[in-house]
Amino acid sequence: MIPRETLEQIAAANDIVDVIGGYFPLKRAGSAFKALCPFHQEKSPSFTVNPQRQRYHCFGCGEGGSVFDFVAKYESVDFPTAARRLAERAGIPIVEQERSPGEDRELRLRKRLLALHQQAAEWFHDFLINDPAARSAQSYLKKRGLNRDIAQRWKIGYAPDSWDAFGKWAAAQGYERDEILHSGLVSQRDADNPSSDFYDRFRDRIMFPICNDLGEVIAFSGRLLASDAQAAKYVNSPETPLFKKGDILFGLHKSKRALIDKKSAIVLEGQIDLITAFEAGVQNVVAPQGTAFTEKQARTLKRYAEEVILCFDADEAGRKAAERSLPALLGLDLGIRVIELPPGEDPDSLIRNQGPESFINRVQAARDYFDFQIDTAAATPDFATPRGKVKFARTAAATVQLINDRLLREAVAAKVATRLGMPLADFWSLLPRTGKSGKPSDTQPTTAIQPVTTQPIAALTLFALGDLAVRRWISTQPWSPRLMEMEDAALLVKILDSEVSLDDPASLAAFAATLDSPTQALLNSLLREPLPGDPLAAAADCWHAIEKRDLLHRRDLLLARMRDPKLSHGEVTEIQKQILDLQKHLTDISRPLSP
Repeated sequence: MIPRETLEQIAAANDIVDVIGGYFPLKRAGSAFKALCPFHQEKSPSFTVNPQRQRYHCFGCGEGGSVFDFVAKYESVDFPTAARRLAERAGIPIVEQERSPGEDRELRLRKRLLALHQQAAEWFHDFLINDPAARSAQSYLKKRGLNRDIAQRWKIGYAPDSWDAFGKWAAAQGYERDEILHSGLVSQRDADNPSSDFYDRFRDRIMFPICNDLGEVIAFSGRLLASDAQAAKYVNSPETPLFKKGDILFGLHKSKRALIDKKSAIVLEGQIDLITAFEAGVQNVVAPQGTAFTEKQARTLKRYAEEVILCFDADEAGRKAAERSLPALLGLDLGIRVIELPPGEDPDSLIRNQGPESFINRVQAARDYFDFQIDTAAATPDFATPRGKVKFARTAAATVQLINDRLLREAVAAKVATRLGMPLADFWSLLPRTGKSGKPSDTQPTTAIQPVTTQPIAALTLFALGDLAVRRWISTQPWSPRLMEMEDAALLVKILDSEVSLDDPASLAAFAATLDSPTQALLNSLLREPLPGDPLAAAADCWHAIEKRDLLHRRDLLLARMRDPKLSHGEVTEIQKQILDLQKHLTDISRPLSP
Protein backbone atom coordinates (compact mmCIF):
# COMPACT_ATOMS: atom_id res chain seq x y z
CA MET A 1 0.00 0.00 0.00
CA ILE A 2 2.01 2.96 -1.28
CA PRO A 3 0.63 6.27 0.09
CA ARG A 4 -0.97 8.53 -2.47
CA GLU A 5 1.32 11.39 -1.46
CA THR A 6 4.33 9.21 -2.30
CA LEU A 7 2.83 8.25 -5.67
CA GLU A 8 2.37 11.94 -6.49
CA GLN A 9 6.00 12.57 -5.51
CA ILE A 10 7.20 9.70 -7.72
CA ALA A 11 5.10 10.86 -10.68
CA ALA A 12 6.33 14.43 -10.31
CA ALA A 13 9.97 13.26 -10.25
CA ASN A 14 9.71 11.05 -13.34
CA ASP A 15 9.02 13.05 -16.48
CA ILE A 16 7.17 10.70 -18.81
CA VAL A 17 9.15 11.86 -21.85
CA ASP A 18 12.44 11.06 -20.12
CA VAL A 19 11.20 7.70 -18.86
CA ILE A 20 9.76 6.48 -22.17
CA GLY A 21 12.69 7.99 -24.06
CA GLY A 22 14.94 5.74 -22.00
CA TYR A 23 13.30 2.68 -23.57
CA PHE A 24 13.19 3.82 -27.21
CA PRO A 25 13.68 7.09 -29.11
CA LEU A 26 10.89 9.66 -29.22
CA LYS A 27 10.58 12.27 -31.96
CA ARG A 28 9.10 15.68 -31.26
CA ALA A 29 5.85 16.44 -33.12
CA GLY A 30 4.67 19.94 -32.22
CA SER A 31 4.07 20.11 -28.50
CA ALA A 32 4.04 16.30 -28.17
CA PHE A 33 6.37 13.40 -28.97
CA LYS A 34 5.77 10.43 -31.25
CA ALA A 35 7.16 6.94 -31.87
CA LEU A 36 6.19 3.57 -33.26
CA CYS A 37 4.03 1.88 -30.67
CA PRO A 38 5.87 -0.80 -28.66
CA PHE A 39 2.62 -2.63 -27.96
CA HIS A 40 1.54 -3.46 -31.50
CA GLN A 41 3.06 -3.65 -34.96
CA GLU A 42 2.71 -0.53 -37.11
CA LYS A 43 4.49 1.27 -39.94
CA SER A 44 3.49 4.86 -39.12
CA PRO A 45 3.94 6.22 -35.58
CA SER A 46 0.68 6.53 -33.68
CA PHE A 47 2.19 6.38 -30.18
CA THR A 48 2.01 9.88 -28.67
CA VAL A 49 3.45 11.27 -25.43
CA ASN A 50 1.95 14.45 -24.01
CA PRO A 51 4.47 16.22 -21.73
CA GLN A 52 1.89 18.74 -20.48
CA ARG A 53 -0.50 16.12 -19.18
CA GLN A 54 2.24 13.55 -18.57
CA ARG A 55 0.24 10.92 -20.43
CA TYR A 56 0.87 8.58 -23.34
CA HIS A 57 -1.63 7.21 -25.83
CA CYS A 58 -1.52 5.02 -28.94
CA PHE A 59 -4.19 5.87 -31.50
CA GLY A 60 -3.64 2.49 -33.15
CA CYS A 61 -4.19 0.01 -30.32
CA GLY A 62 -5.69 2.24 -27.63
CA GLU A 63 -3.03 1.71 -24.96
CA GLY A 64 -2.50 4.74 -22.78
CA GLY A 65 -2.09 6.13 -19.30
CA SER A 66 0.44 7.58 -16.90
CA VAL A 67 4.13 6.92 -16.43
CA PHE A 68 3.19 4.14 -13.97
CA ASP A 69 0.98 2.48 -16.58
CA PHE A 70 3.71 2.60 -19.21
CA VAL A 71 6.39 1.00 -17.03
CA ALA A 72 3.94 -1.67 -15.81
CA LYS A 73 2.85 -2.48 -19.38
CA TYR A 74 6.29 -2.31 -21.01
CA GLU A 75 8.07 -4.26 -18.29
CA SER A 76 5.15 -6.70 -17.78
CA VAL A 77 5.10 -6.04 -14.04
CA ASP A 78 2.35 -5.11 -11.62
CA PHE A 79 1.66 -1.55 -10.51
CA PRO A 80 3.53 -1.66 -7.17
CA THR A 81 6.65 -2.99 -8.92
CA ALA A 82 6.44 -0.24 -11.54
CA ALA A 83 6.06 2.39 -8.82
CA ARG A 84 9.07 1.02 -6.94
CA ARG A 85 11.24 1.02 -10.06
CA LEU A 86 10.31 4.64 -10.77
CA ALA A 87 10.93 5.54 -7.13
CA GLU A 88 14.37 3.95 -7.31
CA ARG A 89 15.07 5.84 -10.54
CA ALA A 90 14.26 9.13 -8.80
CA GLY A 91 15.92 8.22 -5.50
CA ILE A 92 12.65 8.42 -3.58
CA PRO A 93 12.26 6.12 -0.54
CA ILE A 94 8.94 4.33 -0.20
CA VAL A 95 7.39 3.90 3.23
CA GLU A 96 4.29 1.81 2.69
CA GLN A 97 1.05 2.31 4.55
CA GLU A 98 -0.24 -0.26 6.98
CA ARG A 99 -1.90 -3.14 5.20
CA SER A 100 -4.81 -5.32 6.15
CA PRO A 101 -3.88 -8.41 8.19
CA GLY A 102 -4.34 -10.60 5.09
CA GLU A 103 -2.18 -8.36 2.90
CA ASP A 104 0.48 -8.18 5.58
CA ARG A 105 0.60 -11.97 5.91
CA GLU A 106 0.85 -12.36 2.13
CA LEU A 107 3.71 -9.86 1.83
CA ARG A 108 5.56 -11.35 4.80
CA LEU A 109 5.24 -14.84 3.31
CA ARG A 110 6.55 -13.63 -0.05
CA LYS A 111 9.58 -11.99 1.55
CA ARG A 112 10.30 -15.08 3.64
CA LEU A 113 9.98 -17.35 0.60
CA LEU A 114 12.35 -15.16 -1.42
CA ALA A 115 14.87 -15.30 1.42
CA LEU A 116 14.44 -19.08 1.75
CA HIS A 117 14.96 -19.64 -1.98
CA GLN A 118 18.06 -17.44 -2.06
CA GLN A 119 19.57 -19.27 0.92
CA ALA A 120 18.54 -22.63 -0.52
CA ALA A 121 20.36 -21.82 -3.76
CA GLU A 122 23.50 -21.04 -1.76
CA TRP A 123 23.08 -24.24 0.30
CA PHE A 124 22.63 -26.47 -2.77
CA HIS A 125 25.60 -24.77 -4.46
CA ASP A 126 27.84 -25.14 -1.43
CA PHE A 127 26.87 -28.81 -1.20
CA LEU A 128 27.85 -29.30 -4.84
CA ILE A 129 31.24 -27.62 -4.46
CA ASN A 130 32.35 -28.85 -1.05
CA ASP A 131 30.59 -32.04 -0.02
CA PRO A 132 32.17 -35.42 -0.94
CA ALA A 133 28.65 -36.82 -1.48
CA ALA A 134 28.36 -34.56 -4.56
CA ARG A 135 31.26 -36.13 -6.49
CA SER A 136 28.94 -37.85 -8.95
CA ALA A 137 27.24 -34.50 -9.64
CA GLN A 138 30.62 -32.82 -10.08
CA SER A 139 31.68 -35.50 -12.56
CA TYR A 140 28.46 -35.16 -14.51
CA LEU A 141 28.78 -31.37 -14.82
CA LYS A 142 32.44 -31.66 -15.81
CA LYS A 143 31.46 -34.11 -18.54
CA ARG A 144 28.91 -31.60 -19.79
CA GLY A 145 31.50 -28.83 -19.91
CA LEU A 146 30.13 -26.92 -16.91
CA ASN A 147 33.13 -26.06 -14.76
CA ARG A 148 33.26 -24.52 -11.30
CA ASP A 149 33.23 -20.92 -12.58
CA ILE A 150 30.10 -21.56 -14.66
CA ALA A 151 28.45 -23.34 -11.73
CA GLN A 152 29.22 -20.30 -9.58
CA ARG A 153 27.78 -17.81 -12.10
CA TRP A 154 24.55 -19.78 -12.45
CA LYS A 155 24.47 -20.99 -8.82
CA ILE A 156 24.16 -24.60 -9.94
CA GLY A 157 23.85 -26.90 -6.93
CA TYR A 158 23.20 -30.44 -5.79
CA ALA A 159 20.38 -31.82 -3.63
CA PRO A 160 21.72 -34.68 -1.51
CA ASP A 161 20.27 -38.16 -1.73
CA SER A 162 18.30 -37.77 1.48
CA TRP A 163 14.64 -37.67 2.43
CA ASP A 164 14.96 -34.85 4.95
CA ALA A 165 18.33 -33.06 4.64
CA PHE A 166 16.87 -29.91 3.13
CA GLY A 167 13.82 -29.79 5.42
CA LYS A 168 16.00 -30.10 8.53
CA TRP A 169 18.40 -27.45 7.24
CA ALA A 170 15.56 -25.00 6.49
CA ALA A 171 14.06 -25.51 9.95
CA ALA A 172 17.48 -24.93 11.50
CA GLN A 173 17.67 -21.57 9.67
CA GLY A 174 14.54 -20.46 11.54
CA TYR A 175 11.92 -21.04 8.83
CA GLU A 176 8.52 -22.13 10.06
CA ARG A 177 6.73 -25.26 8.93
CA ASP A 178 4.18 -23.37 6.80
CA GLU A 179 6.93 -21.36 5.11
CA ILE A 180 8.86 -24.50 4.21
CA LEU A 181 5.70 -26.15 2.86
CA HIS A 182 4.71 -23.08 0.85
CA SER A 183 8.15 -23.02 -0.78
CA GLY A 184 7.35 -26.20 -2.71
CA LEU A 185 10.79 -27.55 -1.83
CA VAL A 186 9.23 -30.24 0.34
CA SER A 187 6.14 -32.43 -0.04
CA GLN A 188 3.75 -33.78 2.58
CA ARG A 189 3.67 -37.52 3.09
CA ASP A 190 -0.12 -37.45 3.46
CA ALA A 191 -1.74 -34.73 1.35
CA ASP A 192 -5.05 -35.19 3.16
CA ASN A 193 -3.46 -34.66 6.57
CA PRO A 194 -2.11 -31.08 6.97
CA SER A 195 -0.14 -32.08 10.07
CA SER A 196 1.65 -35.01 8.44
CA ASP A 197 5.43 -35.06 8.06
CA PHE A 198 7.10 -33.77 4.92
CA TYR A 199 10.04 -34.95 2.84
CA ASP A 200 12.46 -33.25 0.45
CA ARG A 201 11.05 -32.78 -3.04
CA PHE A 202 14.52 -32.80 -4.65
CA ARG A 203 16.83 -35.73 -3.89
CA ASP A 204 20.07 -36.73 -5.67
CA ARG A 205 19.53 -34.10 -8.35
CA ILE A 206 21.56 -31.33 -9.90
CA MET A 207 19.78 -28.10 -8.98
CA PHE A 208 19.27 -25.19 -11.38
CA PRO A 209 17.85 -22.05 -9.70
CA ILE A 210 15.01 -20.43 -11.65
CA CYS A 211 15.01 -16.62 -11.39
CA ASN A 212 12.54 -13.91 -12.24
CA ASP A 213 13.64 -11.03 -14.49
CA LEU A 214 15.08 -9.23 -11.44
CA GLY A 215 17.41 -12.14 -10.75
CA GLU A 216 15.57 -13.28 -7.61
CA VAL A 217 15.50 -17.06 -7.09
CA ILE A 218 11.85 -18.14 -7.10
CA ALA A 219 11.99 -21.89 -7.92
CA PHE A 220 14.27 -24.77 -8.90
CA SER A 221 14.61 -27.37 -11.61
CA GLY A 222 16.31 -30.59 -10.56
CA ARG A 223 17.95 -33.01 -13.00
CA LEU A 224 18.17 -36.66 -12.05
CA LEU A 225 21.67 -38.15 -11.83
CA ALA A 226 20.92 -41.85 -11.44
CA SER A 227 19.33 -43.81 -14.24
CA ASP A 228 15.85 -44.57 -12.97
CA ALA A 229 13.01 -45.52 -15.29
CA GLN A 230 10.50 -44.79 -12.52
CA ALA A 231 11.62 -41.19 -11.91
CA ALA A 232 11.27 -38.10 -14.10
CA LYS A 233 14.50 -36.84 -15.65
CA TYR A 234 13.63 -33.29 -14.61
CA VAL A 235 11.50 -32.19 -11.67
CA ASN A 236 10.48 -28.54 -11.27
CA SER A 237 9.15 -26.67 -8.27
CA PRO A 238 5.35 -26.70 -8.12
CA GLU A 239 3.49 -23.42 -8.50
CA THR A 240 3.86 -21.32 -5.36
CA PRO A 241 3.18 -17.71 -4.31
CA LEU A 242 6.49 -16.90 -6.05
CA PHE A 243 6.43 -19.18 -9.08
CA LYS A 244 3.92 -19.52 -11.92
CA LYS A 245 5.37 -21.84 -14.55
CA GLY A 246 3.66 -20.15 -17.49
CA ASP A 247 5.00 -16.71 -16.53
CA ILE A 248 8.74 -17.39 -16.33
CA LEU A 249 11.46 -17.71 -18.95
CA PHE A 250 14.63 -19.38 -17.69
CA GLY A 251 17.73 -17.24 -18.21
CA LEU A 252 15.90 -13.99 -19.01
CA HIS A 253 17.51 -12.14 -16.10
CA LYS A 254 20.90 -12.67 -17.77
CA SER A 255 19.95 -12.55 -21.45
CA LYS A 256 17.50 -9.63 -21.81
CA ARG A 257 20.23 -7.13 -22.81
CA ALA A 258 21.33 -9.47 -25.61
CA LEU A 259 17.70 -9.94 -26.71
CA ILE A 260 17.36 -6.18 -27.14
CA ASP A 261 20.68 -5.86 -28.99
CA LYS A 262 19.98 -8.75 -31.37
CA LYS A 263 16.22 -8.03 -31.62
CA SER A 264 15.75 -11.81 -31.56
CA ALA A 265 15.34 -14.57 -29.00
CA ILE A 266 16.61 -18.11 -29.45
CA VAL A 267 14.29 -20.46 -27.60
CA LEU A 268 15.95 -23.60 -26.22
CA GLU A 269 14.41 -26.55 -24.42
CA GLY A 270 16.51 -27.02 -21.30
CA GLN A 271 18.67 -25.33 -18.71
CA ILE A 272 21.93 -27.02 -19.75
CA ASP A 273 21.38 -26.14 -23.42
CA LEU A 274 20.82 -22.52 -22.44
CA ILE A 275 23.78 -22.27 -20.06
CA THR A 276 26.14 -23.90 -22.59
CA ALA A 277 25.00 -21.55 -25.37
CA PHE A 278 25.18 -18.47 -23.14
CA GLU A 279 28.67 -19.30 -21.88
CA ALA A 280 29.79 -19.96 -25.47
CA GLY A 281 28.83 -16.41 -26.43
CA VAL A 282 25.32 -16.99 -27.84
CA GLN A 283 23.54 -14.93 -25.20
CA ASN A 284 20.17 -14.00 -26.73
CA VAL A 285 18.66 -17.23 -25.37
CA VAL A 286 15.70 -18.16 -23.17
CA ALA A 287 13.95 -21.38 -22.21
CA PRO A 288 10.27 -21.80 -21.26
CA GLN A 289 9.40 -23.90 -18.23
CA GLY A 290 7.97 -26.56 -20.50
CA THR A 291 8.06 -27.02 -24.24
CA ALA A 292 5.30 -24.65 -25.38
CA PHE A 293 4.96 -20.91 -24.99
CA THR A 294 2.18 -19.33 -22.99
CA GLU A 295 0.70 -15.97 -23.97
CA LYS A 296 2.36 -14.36 -20.92
CA GLN A 297 5.79 -15.67 -21.94
CA ALA A 298 5.25 -14.51 -25.53
CA ARG A 299 4.28 -11.03 -24.37
CA THR A 300 7.38 -10.91 -22.20
CA LEU A 301 9.55 -11.76 -25.22
CA LYS A 302 7.74 -9.14 -27.32
CA ARG A 303 9.15 -6.47 -25.00
CA TYR A 304 12.68 -7.37 -26.00
CA ALA A 305 12.64 -9.02 -29.43
CA GLU A 306 10.99 -8.85 -32.83
CA GLU A 307 11.79 -12.41 -33.82
CA VAL A 308 11.77 -15.81 -32.14
CA ILE A 309 14.09 -18.61 -33.30
CA LEU A 310 12.86 -21.99 -32.10
CA CYS A 311 15.42 -24.67 -31.33
CA PHE A 312 13.55 -27.75 -30.16
CA ASP A 313 14.67 -31.34 -30.60
CA ALA A 314 14.61 -32.58 -34.21
CA ASP A 315 12.10 -35.32 -33.46
CA GLU A 316 8.32 -35.62 -33.45
CA ALA A 317 8.09 -34.32 -29.88
CA GLY A 318 10.18 -31.27 -30.80
CA ARG A 319 8.05 -30.56 -33.88
CA LYS A 320 4.86 -30.72 -31.83
CA ALA A 321 6.38 -28.47 -29.19
CA ALA A 322 7.06 -25.88 -31.90
CA GLU A 323 3.49 -26.16 -33.15
CA ARG A 324 2.10 -25.67 -29.64
CA SER A 325 4.09 -22.44 -29.33
CA LEU A 326 2.61 -20.90 -32.49
CA PRO A 327 -0.69 -19.44 -31.23
CA ALA A 328 1.01 -17.35 -28.54
CA LEU A 329 3.87 -16.19 -30.80
CA LEU A 330 1.99 -15.55 -34.05
CA GLY A 331 -0.78 -13.79 -32.16
CA LEU A 332 1.76 -11.08 -31.27
CA ASP A 333 3.08 -10.88 -34.86
CA LEU A 334 6.53 -12.10 -33.85
CA GLY A 335 8.64 -13.45 -36.68
CA ILE A 336 9.34 -17.17 -36.25
CA ARG A 337 12.24 -19.19 -37.59
CA VAL A 338 13.35 -22.74 -36.84
CA ILE A 339 16.86 -24.04 -36.20
CA GLU A 340 17.54 -27.48 -37.65
CA LEU A 341 20.09 -29.57 -35.74
CA PRO A 342 21.86 -32.74 -36.89
CA PRO A 343 20.05 -35.95 -35.85
CA GLY A 344 20.83 -36.90 -32.27
CA GLU A 345 22.32 -33.50 -31.40
CA ASP A 346 21.11 -30.75 -29.10
CA PRO A 347 22.67 -27.26 -28.68
CA ASP A 348 24.78 -28.44 -25.74
CA SER A 349 26.28 -31.45 -27.53
CA LEU A 350 26.72 -29.53 -30.81
CA ILE A 351 28.65 -26.73 -29.10
CA ARG A 352 30.80 -29.15 -27.09
CA ASN A 353 31.56 -31.46 -30.02
CA GLN A 354 31.87 -28.99 -32.91
CA GLY A 355 32.37 -25.62 -31.26
CA PRO A 356 30.17 -22.50 -30.89
CA GLU A 357 30.57 -21.56 -34.57
CA SER A 358 28.70 -24.67 -35.62
CA PHE A 359 25.68 -23.64 -33.55
CA ILE A 360 25.94 -19.98 -34.64
CA ASN A 361 25.90 -21.11 -38.27
CA ARG A 362 22.75 -23.11 -37.58
CA VAL A 363 21.15 -20.04 -36.01
CA GLN A 364 22.01 -17.88 -39.01
CA ALA A 365 20.64 -20.55 -41.37
CA ALA A 366 17.36 -20.90 -39.45
CA ARG A 367 14.43 -20.98 -41.88
CA ASP A 368 11.11 -19.21 -41.75
CA TYR A 369 8.66 -21.40 -39.86
CA PHE A 370 6.25 -21.75 -42.77
CA ASP A 371 9.05 -22.82 -45.15
CA PHE A 372 10.18 -25.32 -42.55
CA GLN A 373 6.62 -26.57 -42.10
CA ILE A 374 6.10 -27.04 -45.85
CA ASP A 375 9.47 -28.75 -46.42
CA THR A 376 8.89 -31.10 -43.50
CA ALA A 377 5.46 -32.06 -44.80
CA ALA A 378 6.72 -32.41 -48.38
CA ALA A 379 9.14 -35.12 -47.22
CA THR A 380 6.25 -37.37 -46.14
CA PRO A 381 4.51 -39.82 -48.51
CA ASP A 382 1.10 -38.43 -47.56
CA PHE A 383 1.96 -35.00 -49.01
CA ALA A 384 2.27 -36.52 -52.51
CA THR A 385 -1.44 -37.40 -52.54
CA PRO A 386 -4.13 -34.77 -53.31
CA ARG A 387 -5.94 -35.54 -50.07
CA GLY A 388 -2.74 -35.25 -48.02
CA LYS A 389 -1.75 -31.95 -49.63
CA VAL A 390 -5.18 -30.42 -49.04
CA LYS A 391 -5.09 -31.64 -45.45
CA PHE A 392 -1.74 -29.91 -44.92
CA ALA A 393 -2.92 -26.74 -46.70
CA ARG A 394 -5.92 -26.55 -44.37
CA THR A 395 -3.61 -26.80 -41.35
CA ALA A 396 -1.29 -24.17 -42.83
CA ALA A 397 -4.20 -21.79 -43.50
CA ALA A 398 -5.38 -22.12 -39.90
CA THR A 399 -1.85 -21.36 -38.72
CA VAL A 400 -1.51 -18.29 -40.96
CA GLN A 401 -4.83 -17.00 -39.70
CA LEU A 402 -3.29 -16.70 -36.21
CA ILE A 403 -1.31 -13.65 -37.41
CA ASN A 404 -3.07 -10.50 -36.22
CA ASP A 405 -1.55 -7.89 -38.53
CA ARG A 406 -3.61 -7.89 -41.74
CA LEU A 407 -0.84 -6.94 -44.15
CA LEU A 408 1.60 -9.42 -42.66
CA ARG A 409 -1.06 -12.13 -42.67
CA GLU A 410 -1.85 -11.55 -46.33
CA ALA A 411 1.84 -11.54 -47.29
CA VAL A 412 2.50 -14.83 -45.48
CA ALA A 413 -0.66 -16.38 -46.93
CA ALA A 414 0.41 -15.43 -50.47
CA LYS A 415 3.84 -16.95 -49.91
CA VAL A 416 2.46 -20.21 -48.50
CA ALA A 417 -0.18 -20.50 -51.23
CA THR A 418 2.49 -19.97 -53.90
CA ARG A 419 4.69 -22.67 -52.42
CA LEU A 420 1.72 -25.02 -52.34
CA GLY A 421 0.92 -24.19 -55.96
CA MET A 422 -2.62 -22.95 -55.34
CA PRO A 423 -4.42 -19.61 -55.85
CA LEU A 424 -4.68 -17.45 -52.76
CA ALA A 425 -8.50 -17.53 -52.88
CA ASP A 426 -8.44 -21.34 -52.86
CA PHE A 427 -6.01 -21.30 -49.94
CA TRP A 428 -8.33 -19.10 -47.87
CA SER A 429 -11.37 -21.14 -48.92
CA LEU A 430 -10.02 -24.01 -46.81
CA LEU A 431 -11.05 -22.06 -43.72
CA PRO A 432 -14.63 -21.56 -42.48
CA ARG A 433 -16.09 -18.46 -44.15
CA THR A 434 -15.90 -15.34 -42.01
CA GLY A 435 -16.83 -12.78 -44.65
CA LYS A 436 -18.31 -12.45 -48.15
CA SER A 437 -14.89 -13.01 -49.74
CA GLY A 438 -14.55 -16.44 -48.17
CA LYS A 439 -11.32 -15.49 -46.43
CA PRO A 440 -10.67 -14.00 -42.99
CA SER A 441 -12.07 -10.53 -42.66
CA ASP A 442 -9.71 -7.63 -43.35
CA THR A 443 -11.19 -5.80 -40.42
CA GLN A 444 -8.85 -6.13 -37.50
CA PRO A 445 -10.15 -6.16 -33.96
CA THR A 446 -9.03 -3.11 -32.08
CA THR A 447 -8.75 -2.39 -28.42
CA ALA A 448 -8.81 1.34 -29.02
CA ILE A 449 -11.25 3.20 -26.78
CA GLN A 450 -13.73 5.15 -28.86
CA PRO A 451 -14.75 8.71 -27.88
CA VAL A 452 -17.41 8.50 -25.20
CA THR A 453 -18.34 12.09 -24.46
CA THR A 454 -21.41 11.75 -26.66
CA GLN A 455 -22.78 9.86 -23.64
CA PRO A 456 -24.10 12.37 -21.06
CA ILE A 457 -22.71 10.63 -17.97
CA ALA A 458 -19.25 10.35 -19.56
CA ALA A 459 -19.31 14.01 -20.61
CA LEU A 460 -20.37 15.05 -17.10
CA THR A 461 -17.47 12.98 -15.73
CA LEU A 462 -15.01 14.83 -17.98
CA PHE A 463 -16.38 18.23 -16.97
CA ALA A 464 -16.13 17.32 -13.27
CA LEU A 465 -12.57 16.12 -13.77
CA GLY A 466 -11.47 19.26 -15.57
CA ASP A 467 -13.38 21.98 -13.75
CA LEU A 468 -13.59 22.37 -9.96
CA ALA A 469 -16.70 24.59 -10.27
CA VAL A 470 -18.58 21.76 -12.01
CA ARG A 471 -17.55 19.36 -9.27
CA ARG A 472 -18.86 21.70 -6.56
CA TRP A 473 -22.09 22.32 -8.49
CA ILE A 474 -22.80 18.58 -8.85
CA SER A 475 -22.20 18.02 -5.15
CA THR A 476 -24.75 20.70 -4.18
CA GLN A 477 -27.57 19.33 -6.34
CA PRO A 478 -30.39 17.52 -4.51
CA TRP A 479 -30.21 14.66 -7.00
CA SER A 480 -26.45 13.99 -6.67
CA PRO A 481 -26.89 11.06 -4.22
CA ARG A 482 -28.67 9.21 -7.06
CA LEU A 483 -25.35 8.98 -8.87
CA MET A 484 -24.40 6.12 -6.54
CA GLU A 485 -27.24 4.09 -8.06
CA MET A 486 -26.06 4.60 -11.65
CA GLU A 487 -23.79 1.83 -12.87
CA ASP A 488 -21.98 4.03 -15.41
CA ALA A 489 -21.31 6.81 -12.89
CA ALA A 490 -18.68 4.98 -10.80
CA LEU A 491 -15.80 7.11 -12.10
CA LEU A 492 -17.77 10.34 -11.59
CA VAL A 493 -18.48 9.38 -7.97
CA LYS A 494 -14.78 8.71 -7.37
CA ILE A 495 -13.85 12.08 -8.86
CA LEU A 496 -16.37 13.88 -6.62
CA ASP A 497 -14.83 12.17 -3.57
CA SER A 498 -11.25 13.03 -4.53
CA GLU A 499 -8.91 15.99 -4.71
CA VAL A 500 -7.65 15.07 -8.18
CA SER A 501 -6.70 17.97 -10.45
CA LEU A 502 -6.44 17.80 -14.22
CA ASP A 503 -3.84 20.57 -14.08
CA ASP A 504 -1.60 18.49 -11.80
CA PRO A 505 -0.24 15.44 -13.71
CA ALA A 506 1.24 13.89 -10.55
CA SER A 507 -2.13 14.12 -8.78
CA LEU A 508 -3.83 12.62 -11.83
CA ALA A 509 -1.37 9.71 -12.00
CA ALA A 510 -1.84 8.94 -8.31
CA PHE A 511 -5.64 9.07 -8.70
CA ALA A 512 -5.54 6.75 -11.72
CA ALA A 513 -3.54 4.25 -9.68
CA THR A 514 -6.57 3.74 -7.41
CA LEU A 515 -8.83 2.64 -10.30
CA ASP A 516 -9.41 -0.81 -11.74
CA SER A 517 -8.40 -1.52 -15.36
CA PRO A 518 -11.80 -0.81 -17.06
CA THR A 519 -12.20 2.47 -15.16
CA GLN A 520 -8.63 3.46 -16.04
CA ALA A 521 -9.43 2.81 -19.70
CA LEU A 522 -12.47 5.11 -19.44
CA LEU A 523 -10.37 7.78 -17.72
CA ASN A 524 -7.74 7.58 -20.46
CA SER A 525 -10.37 8.00 -23.16
CA LEU A 526 -11.90 11.01 -21.40
CA LEU A 527 -8.52 12.71 -21.07
CA ARG A 528 -8.25 12.79 -24.85
CA GLU A 529 -11.43 14.87 -25.14
CA PRO A 530 -11.37 18.71 -25.03
CA LEU A 531 -13.31 20.65 -22.40
CA PRO A 532 -16.13 22.94 -23.67
CA GLY A 533 -15.90 26.69 -23.42
CA ASP A 534 -18.45 26.80 -20.57
CA PRO A 535 -18.17 23.51 -18.64
CA LEU A 536 -20.77 24.58 -16.06
CA ALA A 537 -23.52 25.17 -18.64
CA ALA A 538 -22.54 21.99 -20.47
CA ALA A 539 -22.74 20.07 -17.17
CA ALA A 540 -26.33 21.28 -16.61
CA ASP A 541 -27.30 20.15 -20.11
CA CYS A 542 -25.72 16.76 -19.45
CA TRP A 543 -27.64 16.30 -16.25
CA HIS A 544 -30.92 17.18 -17.97
CA ALA A 545 -30.17 14.51 -20.58
CA ILE A 546 -29.38 11.98 -17.85
CA GLU A 547 -32.51 12.83 -15.91
CA LYS A 548 -34.63 12.67 -19.08
CA ARG A 549 -33.20 9.23 -19.88
CA ASP A 550 -34.06 8.10 -16.36
CA LEU A 551 -37.62 9.45 -16.55
CA LEU A 552 -38.24 7.84 -19.96
CA HIS A 553 -37.00 4.51 -18.64
CA ARG A 554 -39.34 4.70 -15.64
CA ARG A 555 -42.27 5.68 -17.92
CA ASP A 556 -41.58 2.71 -20.22
CA LEU A 557 -41.59 0.36 -17.23
CA LEU A 558 -44.96 1.71 -16.11
CA LEU A 559 -46.42 1.38 -19.63
CA ALA A 560 -45.23 -2.22 -19.77
CA ARG A 561 -46.78 -2.93 -16.40
CA MET A 562 -50.14 -1.56 -17.54
CA ARG A 563 -50.37 -4.39 -20.06
CA ASP A 564 -50.73 -6.89 -17.23
CA PRO A 565 -54.33 -8.22 -17.51
CA LYS A 566 -54.38 -9.11 -13.80
CA LEU A 567 -54.29 -5.46 -12.67
CA SER A 568 -57.36 -4.09 -10.90
CA HIS A 569 -59.08 -0.89 -12.01
CA GLY A 570 -57.58 1.01 -9.03
CA GLU A 571 -54.06 -0.19 -9.85
CA VAL A 572 -54.45 0.92 -13.48
CA THR A 573 -55.64 4.35 -12.34
CA GLU A 574 -52.64 4.72 -9.99
CA ILE A 575 -50.19 3.77 -12.76
CA GLN A 576 -51.83 6.27 -15.15
CA LYS A 577 -51.39 8.97 -12.53
CA GLN A 578 -47.69 8.13 -12.14
CA ILE A 579 -47.24 8.27 -15.92
CA LEU A 580 -48.86 11.73 -16.05
CA ASP A 581 -46.56 12.96 -13.26
CA LEU A 582 -43.51 11.65 -15.14
CA GLN A 583 -44.75 13.29 -18.35
CA LYS A 584 -45.14 16.64 -16.57
CA HIS A 585 -41.64 16.34 -15.16
CA LEU A 586 -40.29 15.55 -18.64
CA THR A 587 -41.94 18.73 -19.95
CA ASP A 588 -40.43 20.80 -17.12
CA ILE A 589 -36.84 19.64 -17.64
CA SER A 590 -37.13 20.23 -21.40
CA ARG A 591 -37.23 23.98 -20.73
CA PRO A 592 -33.85 25.79 -20.87
CA LEU A 593 -32.15 25.93 -17.48
CA SER A 594 -28.77 27.23 -16.41
CA PRO A 595 -26.99 26.29 -13.20
